[in-house]
Amino acid sequence: MDHPIIDDETELLQQVRRWLHERPYEATVSETHIVGELVRMREELLEAKEEDQPALMQQIEHHAAWAEQLRQRVAVTPVDPDNPYFAHLRLLEGGRTRDVFLGKTTRIGEGLRIVDWRNAPISRLFYRYTQGDDYEEELGNRVHIGEVLARRVVAVERGILVRIEAPEGSFVQTDTGWVQRHREAPRLAGGGGETVRAYALGEAQDRRMGTDLAGGRRRADKRLPDIAGLIDEDQFKLISAPDSGLVVIRGTAGSGKTTVALHRIAYLAYSDPEVDSERTLFVVASPALCNYVAHVLPALGVPKAQVVTFGAWCAEQRRRHFPKLPTTVRPDTPAAVVRLKLHPAFLIALTEQLERHRSASATPEQVIDDYLSTTTGRERLEAVFREHAPDLLTAEDWERVHRWMTQQAEDLQSWLDGDHEVAAGLDEEDDALLLRAWQLRIGSLRGRRGVPMRYRHIAVDEVQDFAPTEIQVLIDCLDSRRSLTLAGDTQQHVMTDAGFTSWNAFFGHLGLPGTEVETLRVSYRSSRPIVSFALALLGDLREDGDPPIVVRDGPPVEVFRFTDSGAAVAFLAIALTQLVEDEPLASIVLLTPNADVTAEYAGGLMQAEVPRVRRVMDHDFSFAPGIEVTEVAQVKGLEFDYVVIVEASARAYPDVPANRRLLHVAATRAIHQLWVTSVDEPSSILPREAL
Repeated sequence: MDHPIIDDETELLQQVRRWLHERPYEATVSETHIVGELVRMREELLEAKEEDQPALMQQIEHHAAWAEQLRQRVAVTPVDPDNPYFAHLRLLEGGRTRDVFLGKTTRIGEGLRIVDWRNAPISRLFYRYTQGDDYEEELGNRVHIGEVLARRVVAVERGILVRIEAPEGSFVQTDTGWVQRHREAPRLAGGGGETVRAYALGEAQDRRMGTDLAGGRRRADKRLPDIAGLIDEDQFKLISAPDSGLVVIRGTAGSGKTTVALHRIAYLAYSDPEVDSERTLFVVASPALCNYVAHVLPALGVPKAQVVTFGAWCAEQRRRHFPKLPTTVRPDTPAAVVRLKLHPAFLIALTEQLERHRSASATPEQVIDDYLSTTTGRERLEAVFREHAPDLLTAEDWERVHRWMTQQAEDLQSWLDGDHEVAAGLDEEDDALLLRAWQLRIGSLRGRRGVPMRYRHIAVDEVQDFAPTEIQVLIDCLDSRRSLTLAGDTQQHVMTDAGFTSWNAFFGHLGLPGTEVETLRVSYRSSRPIVSFALALLGDLREDGDPPIVVRDGPPVEVFRFTDSGAAVAFLAIALTQLVEDEPLASIVLLTPNADVTAEYAGGLMQAEVPRVRRVMDHDFSFAPGIEVTEVAQVKGLEFDYVVIVEASARAYPDVPANRRLLHVAATRAIHQLWVTSVDEPSSILPREAL
């Protein structure tokens, strides 16, 4: 198809690529040379004609920013000609039109201007204004007044323009040429700007699973994309918050919490190179989420920051600080023991134990003694919990807890005394508690070289699934700036034993009462029917306040009932086979209540010769197109084009808060379309209007 926007963006891309190839980046420019150029241009400005002054001012601003980069020793990397930018602004100022491109590094010359979105002041125009808006902003050392003539997000793959998102529509390069799709672009709350999302592909007109059958491009790599060009104003405000202190991000599923936390690290690293090092941690709860986001920070120019699961990080630190303890982790810890050890009251008991023996030696052996004395001091432990959490455990639970912890302490002591034949082992929850006891008794945790561990920045995703004690361990590993980002959503709180009850209580346990929580209110991932369905699943657990803003529509959520699982598998086999054929790049997931159902459905679909079916175990997602079958508990934080929640029956999901949150998480993994199936009676959690 022919369209002026396609022609315009294609011509601009060719011009930029030609310029980059003909004028390779030279990294040998010295600060002295730049200062000399600044002096020369300012002298020219005094004698320049009025019509030439704006161009000279742009060059002066660029050279001044370049000199500042060199003074801060921030590395300037070349622009990649195969992917030079992700967004395009066309501005009208003083009767002159200019094009500005947003990318991951800065390059200016010969009338072309590519700027780093993290640092260049002019990038604020992209995030704060929409196409057609007038603006007045202080950028650099002067006020800019003008109009945004064009604001577009583009996708360039291997030097080829494949997608344009503009207010006039979405333009997609297919195997047969360009096609245009109409999309919604609503104004967000507050009127700050309009958001274009890569997934806004138009409304479905049929009830089949598969809503984009016109040959549109989809990401073959289903990991979290680098979408800096799609960040809205509220997200940008959080990303660019001051580099010290605590930033807390709350938002519904799909509102961009993880994206904001990752891009905040990239933003901080631009002005502080120490952020791009092992002294930065992005902490997640599951290996799947770790793999999902691991490639994003390198793509944002921050290759050295660590993306870790808290469990892996914590276990590594515990082994380093307590090498004499066994490395075995018990897989059969009773749930009552888990609840007790993760509850903030246990840390109170541990702290009281240390206070009673404050004069004892500051050694790892004493820390272990402190800890074992706390776990086996039944009378003191029960007294603390009667005061702070009287309803946490029943009398029967307490008996089970004390038997377990007494036996565990005896086995560990035997191990430490040299009897390595005994079946000694730690609970997973012991790692954070032992590290916290070290911090309270000895002081800072130690790095590999024995020096105090001091992180420049730590970001924690899905913080609602962490215990306050675990976050406290991380906080005390920060340097003096205490730069910390916490992102979470209480509506997705599925780790009910972790001790998180509310934001206020959580920050109270951390010693941070009154902490301000910033809320992201726009849901970008899922369509309007999916978001409405997911919120209905929560019932009374839904957070107070206005519902999230949803940027696009889509097909309705459908619930299918079957008499047996064999009929459900047969039905899905036909639908999924057709979907894979129609949309070979689509990511599809079947979410089950447990491993037995996963095995049944994965085996049935494979037997039906449905292509590209894969059973996911232990969070080993492929993040590739195809069909993956796994339990709901494994997909926290991930997203898929199509989701089928299977066996959503009353037997599998009785109406309790944990199951409401679990089904909410399952539903909000879907980008385009959601189906639900049930054998026998559907769960009463499902909204009646969907049945």
